[in-house]
Amino acid sequence: MSLSVAELDQLRTIRDFIRLGVSLFNREELHFGHGTDNALDEAVWLVLHALHLPPDFPADYFDTRLTDPEKREVMALLRRRVEERLPVPYLINSAWFAGLEFYVDERVLIPRSPVAELVEQGFSPWIEPGRVGRILDLCTGGGCIAIACAVAFPQAAVDASELSAEALEVAAINVERHHLREQLELIHSDLFERLQGRRYDIIVSNPPYVDAGEMAALPPEFRHEPRMALAAGGDGLDIVRRILAGAAEHLNPGGILVVEVGNSEQALVEAFPELPFVWLEFERGGEGVFLLTREQLQAHGLS
Repeated sequence: MSLSVAELDQLRTIRDFIRLGVSLFNREELHFGHGTDNALDEAVWLVLHALHLPPDFPADYFDTRLTDPEKREVMALLRRRVEERLPVPYLINSAWFAGLEFYVDERVLIPRSPVAELVEQGFSPWIEPGRVGRILDLCTGGGCIAIACAVAFPQAAVDASELSAEALEVAAINVERHHLREQLELIHSDLFERLQGRRYDIIVSNPPYVDAGEMAALPPEFRHEPRMALAAGGDGLDIVRRILAGAAEHLNPGGILVVEVGNSEQALVEAFPELPFVWLEFERGGEGVFLLTREQLQAHGLS
């Protein structure tokens, strides 16, 4: 992707470069799904970032002109988005989740879980927020769900378990950024392995759940994300089975388990037809998130 000096000279304003980005992204048939779902939003996001302008920069100023160095900065980002197929959050090292901004890079999954909506609502009506004293985020990745939970439940202690040491490095950056070191503990653990004796009122997880068929068909943008954060065996349930087997032992009476399984929902229902999954609904979209109580898990021999 290249423009001649003459072509670049014809582009003068913020609006011109946003329009160029939209045209390029659509022409190259980029895939969207990491915080945006269309070329326009991505172009606005990248152009404003390159110019060190906030995301809510007033559109009234989109007709202001760029200097030559600014044009080069903008073009560098647009070019990387097209040529490398890098998702926007990796290009700018920033993603938003539950109204909070997080540092992200290719060591962690880009946050996009509908669980954010549930966290913002304090997991209501499924548990009384005032009784929540301890929360566990399994497969925390960059720490987004755990940190959002800590903000939503300032009275609660939060543990964040993660197998990838590299992901925990990113999570540590975010814990520091949100000043939560006293409230939130990062634990290098394979699920519950290093959590013996710990019990929680809420266990929440966005684990790997992509099945083999989906993994083979992922668009290039998703292949930049860590494979271990996505792939979960032939039916997408390798990790979820282990969570179900161990959760009750780590839940307090009346505690809840909330897990996202995405497109593996049907496979899970078929694998555990006896479990009374509650499939949550979200006003902002999203599906494939179930809730079970400690008592339901125990009643079906998962303890």
